[in-house]
Amino acid sequence: MSINDVSNLFTFVGGLGMFLYGMHSMSGGIQKSAGSKMQDLLRILTNNRLVAVLVGAALTAIIQSSGATTVMAIGFVNAGIMTLNQAVGIIMGANIGTCITAWIVSLGQVGESFKALSPSLYAPLLLGTGVFMINFSKKPKKQVYGEIMMGLGLLFIGLDFMGGAAKSYMDSPVIVNAFLKVGDQPLLGIGIGTIITAIMQSSSASVGVLQTLAATSGAVTTSAAIFISLGSNIGSCTPAIISSFGTSRDGKRTASLHLIYNIIGAIVFGIICTVVFHLLPDLGHKRIDSVGISIFHTGFKIICTIMLFPFANWLVKLSGIFVKETPSDVHTENEETVTLRHLDRRILKSPDFAVDNAIKEVVHMGEITAENLHNACKVVMNYNRELLDKVFATEKTINKMEKLITEYLVEIDNLSLTPQQHDIIKNLFYSVSDIERIGDHVENIAEIMEDKEDGEKINFSEEALGQLAEVMGLVKDGFRCAINARANVSVDDAMLVGKYEERVDDLEDELRDQHIGRLSKQLCSPTNGVAFLDILSNLERISDHAYNLAGYVMNEHE
Repeated sequence: MSINDVSNLFTFVGGLGMFLYGMHSMSGGIQKSAGSKMQDLLRILTNNRLVAVLVGAALTAIIQSSGATTVMAIGFVNAGIMTLNQAVGIIMGANIGTCITAWIVSLGQVGESFKALSPSLYAPLLLGTGVFMINFSKKPKKQVYGEIMMGLGLLFIGLDFMGGAAKSYMDSPVIVNAFLKVGDQPLLGIGIGTIITAIMQSSSASVGVLQTLAATSGAVTTSAAIFISLGSNIGSCTPAIISSFGTSRDGKRTASLHLIYNIIGAIVFGIICTVVFHLLPDLGHKRIDSVGISIFHTGFKIICTIMLFPFANWLVKLSGIFVKETPSDVHTENEETVTLRHLDRRILKSPDFAVDNAIKEVVHMGEITAENLHNACKVVMNYNRELLDKVFATEKTINKMEKLITEYLVEIDNLSLTPQQHDIIKNLFYSVSDIERIGDHVENIAEIMEDKEDGEKINFSEEALGQLAEVMGLVKDGFRCAINARANVSVDDAMLVGKYEERVDDLEDELRDQHIGRLSKQLCSPTNGVAFLDILSNLERISDHAYNLAGYVMNEHE
């Protein structure tokens, strides 16, 4: 191998690296600029499968990877926030949305007669402008636009590098004969496309390389391009299949849906194209360009969706046949799956969705804690040993939840987030800590009721119980408002929490003074008196932490 061959090899690998990094950078910038719009895509998902297809296409057009979209869908299904029927629509749409990268590559492969319009001519300017905007602009939005421009510039420069490095080899009889061989052997072409895409973990990237080779010297035949493209469609399922390991049965079924859908499409088109090329061999041996590959790639995805859309329910049932239920699936609700209802590391593929679902999980933690507070208050009003044990068990779950959610928030905070999203994550850290402290105060109340002296349970007078009931009602309502404020970013609910907190503070001072008076007159036993004051103090601290939760929401609004 000569020094030129080594140089060309290094250039091709470097060009591929720039192409992949450019795709990643551009995708990250688009996701940031989209902001809450990506969250809105998930919210509009209904049982209307056509809507799900459109959402899947739009989402994949943004992140430019059908594999990544499917991995997120697995995460959503595994977390219980999306059904399999919704997921099949997302998967169908994802296959269409991924075609946008092929058209971007085609745009970069403009013929010589249109050189003045070729994006590769402006790629260095895009790259340079993008880097300057990232480094010297003080406004986050302009930095995001700079990231998109830099990614687009790198993508086109990478394509040029790959095309230039491959050009010297494309005229070789060995290369020409190899593509003819692949075109005449459908299974070989599909196998090559599957393996290459599985290695690269992206059908957009593998098809982009194929388009670059096709545009370089015209060595790629129509039949070879089509069969390799069909294989790339199957290979794109690899990230989803790997990601499904360790998920619930429905998570595995989501990955199998993606694979079944793409295999059926490849088989149907593979048979049709094999017959056509057998009848018209000259058509199969005809050279294809980058635009021709994009046209086939897009048409194939759209026709597959139209063809299989009416059979979506059948595909869902078929996935159940391939992924059998195991004994472990019947008892999947271990401590972690109970606590982490909305969080799944697959959702980290999209920072916007990760932030949105982190908020939902913090709210879920708050709801569990609010229910535990309600149970502890019931024990105060009417001692119940079974309910008391449930309070202690739930507190362990809350502690576990704090650890898991905090670890997850650390991962999200290291993603490519906007400044506003970083602020939300910071507030979620504080919120988790406050909710956990509320759980501790609830446990303190339960422990007070568990304490005994001389074998007798703590008993409060009707007057004391009435006073505690009034405070507990205010505290529970205030905490519920704080959770609603966090869930809906509601300023009205947050302001209402402040009013509850003021009332609790005033009432706590008033009742403390009254009870100390009863103790001094020996109208209440010391044991009951201390228990009353301790419960009152813990309730007041819960109200304070609820007020903190509302304050974080107010800060975000401001």
